[in-house]
Amino acid sequence: MVSTLLSLIGGLVLLVVGGELLVRGSVRIAERLGVSPLLIGLTLVGFGTSTPELVTSVEAARVGAPGIAIGNIVGSNIANVLLILGLSALLSPLAVSSDALKRDGTIVILASLLFALAGFTTGLTQPVGLGFVAALVGYMVYAYLQERSVARVATTGHTAAFDKGEAVEALDPALHPRPAVPSGILGWLIPAIMALGGLAIIIFGGRTLVEAAVGLARTLGMSEAVIGLTIVAVGTSLPEFVTSIVAAVRRQTDIAVGNVLGSNVYNILGIGGMTGLIAPTPFPQEMLGLDLGVMVGAAILLFLFAWDRKVVRWEGALMFAAYIAYTGWLVTRSG
Repeated sequence: MVSTLLSLIGGLVLLVVGGELLVRGSVRIAERLGVSPLLIGLTLVGFGTSTPELVTSVEAARVGAPGIAIGNIVGSNIANVLLILGLSALLSPLAVSSDALKRDGTIVILASLLFALAGFTTGLTQPVGLGFVAALVGYMVYAYLQERSVARVATTGHTAAFDKGEAVEALDPALHPRPAVPSGILGWLIPAIMALGGLAIIIFGGRTLVEAAVGLARTLGMSEAVIGLTIVAVGTSLPEFVTSIVAAVRRQTDIAVGNVLGSNVYNILGIGGMTGLIAPTPFPQEMLGLDLGVMVGAAILLFLFAWDRKVVRWEGALMFAAYIAYTGWLVTRSG
């Protein structure tokens, strides 16, 4: 039991460290290739920070643990809204751009509904995965065009994809895109080693985490789905947790909300899509009910709470209480 827990924690640490190295190395390489800071923020920083979750879900699907693969996606989206934004709102009432909410909040709800539909019908097949990835590419192209239009941004607010990258960059100044300074071979070699080394660490950490999660489920007599929805999902969502909480403390509350909305879009369309493409997997039967309903319901609840352009403390307390109740129900169900 102790060794399993240590492996679980070790896997999470490796995922975080590997993700940091991968993103930093990739950003430095992109800068030297002349990629615009905006595109770097939307792709390498925004989606790159979700790589640990991606590797975890793909690895779980590959070894035949759909409860962890799907539970990681569903549980992360639930935790992002109810736990992370709930606590963020308790720290500081969250200001939300009305136009940004209508745009990105609607996208999150639609993506959640499509994910639930896939669960009740085909599962994460390759065609479904391809459709999700294509939708994510379309969303990122839209976000890029939106952010390039300064006048339009001023009236409609930043996209959630932009806010996610901005939240990560605000937390880690080393990720801020900067003009490339000409240098020798080391200027290319060091970032390449960082990126490749980070990717290798993520892959090893993902395998370690999945093996430990499966072992923990067997030891505790709990289903893999419950472990995926709770421990794995919250563990892989720690970067979102830290960035949103820091943004709330700094009173950058619009970024805190955008970070979560962007993460949820990446989780469903990116991680769900890539999992379907690489390792098609069915949805566990036990998740085709309350779990998917809570994921969709959390997205709708956030949309309703933020409709008046803010999420106040009592609403944050309600979301946090809902997450505690849901987690308690999961443990009871498993027992």
